[in-house]
Amino acid sequence: MGVVLLAGCGASRAPESVAPPIDARCHNANALRQPFFGDLHVHTKYSLDANTQGTIIGPHDAYRFALGERIGIQPYDDNGEPTRHTQIARPLDFAAVTDHAELFGETEICTNPDYLEYNAPECILYRNFPDQSFIAFNLAAVGLPELPQFPVPAGIPLVSDAPIIGSNGSVPRMAYCGPGGQTCLEAAKTPWQDVQLAAEAYYDRSDDCRFTTFVGYEWTGAPLSNNLHRNVIFRTGVVPPIPPAYQEYPRPELLWQALDAQCRAQDGCDVLTIPHNSNLSAGTMFETKDRFGNDYTQAFAQKRQDHEPLAEIYQHKGQSECLGTQGAGAQDELCGFELLPYNNLTGNRFGGANTGPPMEQDFLREALKEGLRQEQLLGANPFKYGFIGSSDTHIGTPGNVVESTFMGHAGAGQNPRDSVPGMTDVIEVSPGGLAVLWAEENTRDALFAAMRRREAYATSGTRPVVRFFGGWDLPADQCGRNDFAAVGYARGVPMGGDLSSVPSAAARPRFAVSALRDPGAPGEPVEPLQRIQIIKGWYVNGEKKERVFEVAGDPANGASVDLTTCQTSGSGFASLCTVWEDPDFDPAVPAFWYARVVENPSCRWSTRQCLAAGIDCSNPDAVPAEWADCCNADYPKTIQERAWTSPIWYRPASAPTR
Repeated sequence: MGVVLLAGCGASRAPESVAPPIDARCHNANALRQPFFGDLHVHTKYSLDANTQGTIIGPHDAYRFALGERIGIQPYDDNGEPTRHTQIARPLDFAAVTDHAELFGETEICTNPDYLEYNAPECILYRNFPDQSFIAFNLAAVGLPELPQFPVPAGIPLVSDAPIIGSNGSVPRMAYCGPGGQTCLEAAKTPWQDVQLAAEAYYDRSDDCRFTTFVGYEWTGAPLSNNLHRNVIFRTGVVPPIPPAYQEYPRPELLWQALDAQCRAQDGCDVLTIPHNSNLSAGTMFETKDRFGNDYTQAFAQKRQDHEPLAEIYQHKGQSECLGTQGAGAQDELCGFELLPYNNLTGNRFGGANTGPPMEQDFLREALKEGLRQEQLLGANPFKYGFIGSSDTHIGTPGNVVESTFMGHAGAGQNPRDSVPGMTDVIEVSPGGLAVLWAEENTRDALFAAMRRREAYATSGTRPVVRFFGGWDLPADQCGRNDFAAVGYARGVPMGGDLSSVPSAAARPRFAVSALRDPGAPGEPVEPLQRIQIIKGWYVNGEKKERVFEVAGDPANGASVDLTTCQTSGSGFASLCTVWEDPDFDPAVPAFWYARVVENPSCRWSTRQCLAAGIDCSNPDAVPAEWADCCNADYPKTIQERAWTSPIWYRPASAPTR
């Protein structure tokens, strides 16, 4: 377990110095910061894949849902009335609609008869054969353009960057988009303006600060269906007139260049990008070469770090924390949580012909370790990621991430346009998670600053409150004090931060981690906490290493689930807190640490739905085909909900800085 310094309830002390006063707008602002729960990955009718799957919910509806309003969703009956309704028991604190920018204009034209091109052959196909269009439009726009790509000598562009693919390296748009794609680019302004209007309409600018919205979109690069997607989040309402999309900027570095040019600080614009689903990138998300096949430089690595402080570690399409197939990671049984069985967005389409098994290099724990290696080589860490979760809903329902009420999210999952005959989604997916930001108040500026400094954590859908501090002289009794957070800020750094230089050769870092269980809500059963772990990664003598430390709670507490009723039993904890000192610290070795907070087991969403449907797997022949996956032994019946904090990093004073 390592060295654990558990603090009991000690005598009250005078609080340590706190964070400096803030220029607050909100009446409930707190200089020591507070957790805000939200969803930064939401698709509505403006995303082509959602649109072809029957989603008619727009950005305004999505924000009303996030605020707790009940809405109707597909399938719709012959009168256009929804046959299903959904609602979250607890409103979110913030959200961003992040529709796919690549086909904004194409979708707008094919669904709006005011456009002359509405009757183009591609649009007729779109309206009459939406399932085929879902695949054809996506592959043509973001999946197939790099089919002929191959590495070539330095300085010579890849084939996909050459004019035979598109002028100036761009990806040609549909024929009905006209020369240079201008018709579709102009049409893209309509949904983009509505996204902005909705964000402004639902942003609470009063001193109540009940709800914050961000203008955002998704950059949807997926060469050969290998996921390179980024959610693009703007701090203010000052944004580019057309969102930079994959067709015009078909590499992440080209996206960053476009954002640098079109989102300028002097104009009041600020932006960051958040990669997601690295688990489905087939080895491409964390490559260490640029689009010309050249190794990263220090400047390139720093540019990536500056643009991307966060990554989405969990969502509808599984977790991207760890695969656990090699080295010390193979001993981490919790890496099996919500693990998709394929390595790109094709999934099980086409009989698995365009995919393969998951790859270790696509997971964030491995990327964090590779980042340490790159920093040793270059002096900059391109993979210095904090963590968030989100839903990736494609039916316009942000925060709809509760196992017991999961309605499906469409997108890469089940298409609910015409019917939902069995489970509400395909068995391998999940309801997704939430992003949690520690900020002084619920405003765009404060939340965006939290994202920038990585003071963020992800959850798998529940709402535990987790704090994580690191420092050289955190007190052993910090958990027993009434100024836990003040001490953490005064004597250390919070999640997402960097430890200062080691004060002495004998010093070891201490980490204070505190977790409060999710209090739950009506219709949202939640479980007690089971344990807290600290995961350490380091790079030494040319090897990437990791270790999982059990630091609080009890992994063998006997908690269990009755699979015939989903009734849970066993002990657990309402709160856990500890101060832990790394017993293996070497001041000459770069490292990171993050906390993983694990709840007692509970029924997975699929188990709940199969029980509700009365499915009996003891008689397989009697199980209807649409419920066959209830008896699929490849997927677990239970899960353990969890939270992942952003890491804290240590860099030796002797590390290169060139």
